[in-house]
Amino acid sequence: MRYLILLLTLLATGARADDAKPFNPVDYPPSVQKVLRDAVEECESQDGGAVTFAPDTVRKVDLTGDGRDDYIVDFRDTKCGERETTYCGTGGCVMNILVTLPDGSVRPVFDGYVRSYKILAPSMKRGAARSIRFDLHGSYCGGFGAQVCVKEKAITAAPFAFKQP
Repeated sequence: MRYLILLLTLLATGARADDAKPFNPVDYPPSVQKVLRDAVEECESQDGGAVTFAPDTVRKVDLTGDGRDDYIVDFRDTKCGERETTYCGTGGCVMNILVTLPDGSVRPVFDGYVRSYKILAPSMKRGAARSIRFDLHGSYCGGFGAQVCVKEKAITAAPFAFKQP
């Protein structure tokens, strides 16, 4: 029943621009759909109302260098009714990275708060993993919230997390 409600909610969301494709969770593998369902459940647990996903909530890009699509799920522009703090706060917004394995399954490798990110140019080496530069809350670099904290990570099938010192 929850999945049906999620699906109907997601299908009812509008696109940002007239030419943007509406967001549809069934366009993505089950592991990505689970991340989206978890976001809806989080909103429900806060009595937030209907969830509205932006058309670019999920980004497909080969991060591991193996020629398969990997997924970045960025909740920066996701709305939980009228609540503004469900997916974002002083540490940034919830972001998930999922990679596609050789057997076709999709594995989550990152789930955390990120202020912003940039996928760096691919290496000249064929099949090399792409790196992402993450802008994080200052506490991840031993500082405080407003301080700059930049971490860089090559994305592979190995799960990772950023730790506060």
